[in-house]
Amino acid sequence: MHETGVTTSAWLSFGGDLRRLPGTWPRASYRALVVRIGFIGVGRMGLPMCQNLVRAGYQVTAGDARAELESMVTGSGARWEGRPAALAAEADVLITMLPGPGAVHDVMAGPGGALAALPPAAVWIDMTSNSPAAGQALATAAGARGIDVLDAPVGGGVQAARTGTLHLFVGGDIALLERHRPLLEVLADPRHIVHVGGHGAGYLVKLLVNLLWFGQAVATAEAFLLARRAGLDLDVLRRALEGSAASSALIRHDLDALLDGDYLASFELDRCCEELAGVLGLARDYQVPHELSAVVERIYQQALSRYGPVGGELLAVALLEEQAGIRLRHGSA
Repeated sequence: MHETGVTTSAWLSFGGDLRRLPGTWPRASYRALVVRIGFIGVGRMGLPMCQNLVRAGYQVTAGDARAELESMVTGSGARWEGRPAALAAEADVLITMLPGPGAVHDVMAGPGGALAALPPAAVWIDMTSNSPAAGQALATAAGARGIDVLDAPVGGGVQAARTGTLHLFVGGDIALLERHRPLLEVLADPRHIVHVGGHGAGYLVKLLVNLLWFGQAVATAEAFLLARRAGLDLDVLRRALEGSAASSALIRHDLDALLDGDYLASFELDRCCEELAGVLGLARDYQVPHELSAVVERIYQQALSRYGPVGGELLAVALLEEQAGIRLRHGSA
């Protein structure tokens, strides 16, 4: 471990406590110190993230409320533990990747929850798209036990989870982030691990990213419906917009899938609405204008009423297509 400046004797002199270690060190040396990863939430995003940690050499114990996922976890090389407290009790670092605020509260602070079982020297990294208020309350409770916390919600979708190229919006102590960067770089593109502020800031940034993403989807759909009605070739329009001031990641990277009829089923429509409602609540609390945000939220709520809580974060576009009597597809009408 001499290449890091953190020797075994130095590690012991810090009492084996990751919270007290300075600086950052390479992945191999980090793995010598942080071995046991607990991972709760092995759905579409969580399972490939768990697999990447196993491939990187960590001892991963994973669990989920859905017991039927056990075989997939064990098949990836991780150990299964369905009880949050038992899983957390053996973790150097606990990662949660859950559907939303309610699930995080239940897993961490509900009966048999993980928070009370975490060892005092452990670190909790919540990668859920959580609410800032709910996340802050749990971070405060963790701090009272001496547990360090980062909120690090992810962006990038299932494919980025598989390839280890997620975006992370990290809130919390920047020194803690740097200490655990070798772990985070297994899951995310190093260029896109962004420290955005103190506890709760990561959650807020992810909500704002999704607000703008959903808003771009609605605005892009309306523009393309008008173009289709006017007889424009949508592939020609897409190429024109890609290099224009109106370009966006949605136009550059996701519009082709939408024009194939793919409404991105990896994220549920009710979760979209929950996040948008959370943004509107924050806007009201901070007394800032939110008229456009309210329109986007209303359209998504209409889509939820029409299609139900199914996968499809771009189903608001399908709703607008139905209202126009037009399908947005490749080529001209």
